[in-house]
Amino acid sequence: MVLSIRKSVQTVKHTAYWNHTQCTICLNNKNLYKSGVSQPSPSSFYDDIAFAELQGWLVKTRKKPGFINKLTKSTQEGINSLIPEKVHQVITYAIEKMVKGVLFGTIYITPSPLYAMTLEERENKVRKIIKIYQNTASAEGAITGAGGILFGLADFPAFLTIKMKMLFEIAAAYGHDVKQFEERLYLLYIFKLTFSSQETRNKTLSLLENWQDYISKLPADVSDFDWRDFQLEYRDYLDLVKLAQLVPIIGAGVGAVANYQLANKLGINAMQCYRLRHFDWEI
Repeated sequence: MVLSIRKSVQTVKHTAYWNHTQCTICLNNKNLYKSGVSQPSPSSFYDDIAFAELQGWLVKTRKKPGFINKLTKSTQEGINSLIPEKVHQVITYAIEKMVKGVLFGTIYITPSPLYAMTLEERENKVRKIIKIYQNTASAEGAITGAGGILFGLADFPAFLTIKMKMLFEIAAAYGHDVKQFEERLYLLYIFKLTFSSQETRNKTLSLLENWQDYISKLPADVSDFDWRDFQLEYRDYLDLVKLAQLVPIIGAGVGAVANYQLANKLGINAMQCYRLRHFDWEI
């Protein structure tokens, strides 16, 4: 009789399984009883799933540099050491001015932050934003790739603008005011996290996880940002991905696919980085 009563009030659990990098994350919602407690709202269940995805992403993103990664990094460092210092200074200056131009110019054409929305509502909008900019980046890559080397050189500033504009709209969708200096700097670190070596990625992820602590030590001006390291990591990352885009005939296809995938990667990383702040993640 006792067993029968116990079974009648047995807990019903909602469990979502997400497999990330050979790790299965099991997420159990709060216990639901047949009497007295209502089921969780769809938005709260969505938050649970988003949190599980965030945990999986952290596992996937934070890992030790593999052999190929180390070999590639050392090769690129060797090549960079052969480039005269003045050339590095010119490239660093050019990228700094280019990124700053996009970073500050985009402020005035970015939607206002969205407030009073659930995480699910925000991310439905974010996914639409990512899709739009993926298609835009793909079209831009195909056009510049079709023109060979000359048009390929134009891809750098054009694709950079597309990616930064996407980040600004994603930030606004999560309710962050990109007119604030720390929010623009946060975008730069998302960018750096996405387009860098594994070693730099790990360091950047740790910084983003402890963003509130980092804010108190923010540089007084964006000029204090490490632009030299930024341009080297970004350039080295894209050198391997987009080199074939400069080759006539195949350049259009390579540019379209590469830009589509890179825009998607940046968008997904941005989602996860803003989830870190939404859940007030702490190590």
